[in-house]
Amino acid sequence: MLPRPRHDLEANTFEYEVTPLVKPTGFREYDARWRFGPEINLLGVQALGLGLGALIREMGKEPRIVVGHDFRSYSASIKQALTVGLMSAGIEVNDIGLALSPVAYYAQFALDIPCVAMVTASHNENGWTGVKMGVEAPLTFGPEEMGRLKEIVLNGEARPHSGGGYRFVEGVRERYIADLTHDVKIQRKLKVIVACGNGTAGAFAPEAFSRLGVEVIPMDCELDHAFPKYNPNPEDLEMLRAMKKAVREKGADVVLGFDGDGDRCGVVDDEGEEIFADKIGVLLARDLSSLNPGAQFVVDVKSTGLFVTDPVLQKNGAKVEYWKTGHSYIKRRSHEVGALAGFEKSGHFFFSKPFGRGYDDGLVAGIAVLKMLDRNPGKSLSDLRKSLPKTWQSPTMSPHCADERKYDVVAAVVKTFEQRARQAGEIIGQKIRDVVTVNGVRITAEDGTWGLIRASSNKPELVVVVESPTSETNMKKMFEELDSELRKHPEVGEYNQTI
Repeated sequence: MLPRPRHDLEANTFEYEVTPLVKPTGFREYDARWRFGPEINLLGVQALGLGLGALIREMGKEPRIVVGHDFRSYSASIKQALTVGLMSAGIEVNDIGLALSPVAYYAQFALDIPCVAMVTASHNENGWTGVKMGVEAPLTFGPEEMGRLKEIVLNGEARPHSGGGYRFVEGVRERYIADLTHDVKIQRKLKVIVACGNGTAGAFAPEAFSRLGVEVIPMDCELDHAFPKYNPNPEDLEMLRAMKKAVREKGADVVLGFDGDGDRCGVVDDEGEEIFADKIGVLLARDLSSLNPGAQFVVDVKSTGLFVTDPVLQKNGAKVEYWKTGHSYIKRRSHEVGALAGFEKSGHFFFSKPFGRGYDDGLVAGIAVLKMLDRNPGKSLSDLRKSLPKTWQSPTMSPHCADERKYDVVAAVVKTFEQRARQAGEIIGQKIRDVVTVNGVRITAEDGTWGLIRASSNKPELVVVVESPTSETNMKKMFEELDSELRKHPEVGEYNQTI
């Protein structure tokens, strides 16, 4: 029986070696993230596995689970500790080895196993670890499940149970790649750069795209868990700069960039221009709604206003709902409303049948981009980008704010802007058109210029996004207004980038 976890242990001590360390803030809204060492130790991961097994039984789910791990120097050992905990809870563990998150989700379907626990820090920097979990494919945990798991683990409620077991499942990588590509053939001659940042996707993406009939140019696809050039994150400026440089040097039609666990896709077009994932979403929604008139889509609140104003989507009868940011939220909402696809500005894309199984898969998103190009043989990706109505849009900006304080800061900001709207106040010198508080606050001016402030679900940061359909000046004015409000809170630190 494990001791009850603590949050205040020091490394290199006796207590650290015999007691689970689990920092409470690691339990996020829809997955778990910790810095390995100072915030969770191996015994803490074992306690997490025991708690997850107890929750699976409490929820009445079949006690069988798929586990996999991403390519980091410590991920295999973390998966092993998680496995010990799961087995001690009486769970049959089916280990698929090194995997992408979407490979683990695929394995739930392919192996007919209800539960999944993918050890990954996703796009976080080295030193971070975490687990993405679910008990009903294609869905992953939301706040209710994560809250209950937190209670079980931190309160030491889980107890050992008989019946646990382990088996290693070979060949899932090949089955996954074959499943992705078996009915896809790109007829158009395309030169595609596949960028993986030396992360896990390098073991999957080049092979998969090579089978589609396109010319693949691998970029940083050799596995190296030191991430020697930059963090594998298609939103990271260093990776983006490298992608833009590569497309110009190679004369490629597109660069597809993948994050550390392969569930996100970033896109740079043939002119070396990054197309933010929400704008790619608009293009894909145009493409899919032309094949499926009246199609339903779900997008996150960070996404462009073009989803409701684009004339092509209006002509195709597309229906769009804005929802909470977060892969678990968009995935679940897309499933609930029967959406053909869900799009998240961070690069998570969710395609339902016949295009996907409803979970986020960066490779499926990349294939969808190539299919779109194949259906537009006379147009480059930059042509498609330029066909969108013009907007001025910021990158996703993330000022630091401690996990313990970020939700209080956002709550205060929400209250301020709600009060301003009730009192017929203004934003950027205009009337306030609406204030949406489904996830933080999204405030829109009369001309359609909008800004968003919300708490990051997986890092000690806030998230700030602004966009204007009228001018760059108004976009910058909106940022200045949001920033001035944030500066009233000393807990808010510097931005990772700004406009």
